[in-house]
Amino acid sequence: MKTRIATEWLSVCGGCHLAIVDLHEGLIELAGRADIQHCPMLVDTKDIPSVDIGIVSGGIRSDRDREVAHKMREASDLLIAFGTCAVYGGISGAANVHVREDILRTVYREERTMVSGELPGAGDSFGAGELPGLENKVLPLGSVVKVDASMPGCPPHPDYISESLMALLQMGHPRANRRTVCSMCDRSMVKTDVARLKRWADGIPESGTCLLSQGYLCFGPVTLERCQSPCPNKGVICTGCTGPSFNILVEPNREIRTEVASLMSSITRIRYEEIFRHIEEHSKTYYAYVMSSPVIYSKPGFNIKEWVDRTGGSA
Repeated sequence: MKTRIATEWLSVCGGCHLAIVDLHEGLIELAGRADIQHCPMLVDTKDIPSVDIGIVSGGIRSDRDREVAHKMREASDLLIAFGTCAVYGGISGAANVHVREDILRTVYREERTMVSGELPGAGDSFGAGELPGLENKVLPLGSVVKVDASMPGCPPHPDYISESLMALLQMGHPRANRRTVCSMCDRSMVKTDVARLKRWADGIPESGTCLLSQGYLCFGPVTLERCQSPCPNKGVICTGCTGPSFNILVEPNREIRTEVASLMSSITRIRYEEIFRHIEEHSKTYYAYVMSSPVIYSKPGFNIKEWVDRTGGSA
């Protein structure tokens, strides 16, 4: 008997579900072992059946997201948080530094392309439109329902999707590791005389040398390797899309700002305080994927709303 699988998406771009299709030949192997009974991108069904494995991408942003999350939990023997938005809340978490009423007013009342000005949220005090109402905060899936396994990534890498699903189908345990993105980066970390921070558009990085050594804020050292490190290997900084590294996940006092600033200041002439402050001033960029996760916002000293208010909402 084939293993029954259902997938759903909440507040998400759809890229994680597209990654399932990107399994290519692996999708044929998966279909030989599993019966995909519900999947927004592959199967035109509306109801969620009872299944062995449920896969949910996206964070909890609306009333509809919460309702679907509970339905998937009830229907699934094993529930997987699939992708960084489901695991950590994702980029929708930027809304958490603003008040819900301000977001609704800006998008639905003050936006010049909107015609009706009607607010979403049937039955609540913020409007009575057909669109689902917004939650007060963006939440990762695990903050609303019990999650049995997590597969971060933006989107998860097809190799890891295939490997993990095949392990589950064979009643095994998916392989996990504690490596960072740096572990699969071909660049060498060296001490340099670089004395200023560089932005993404400040020239083309030298090949072979660590981006931190060159003055580019690369988050490879504090990001879990679930992507095979394509960005730094191609000269693009790591922005942390697969979520925090293992030491940051498990140790309350270790945090992205301090880890990156400490490492970068030790291999360049850039001051620790300058790096630390720069990350705060551009916190919506550097915490884009994880700011709504309790793993991050419960860290001592983490106050992204204060940083955004101080800098006028800078990215």
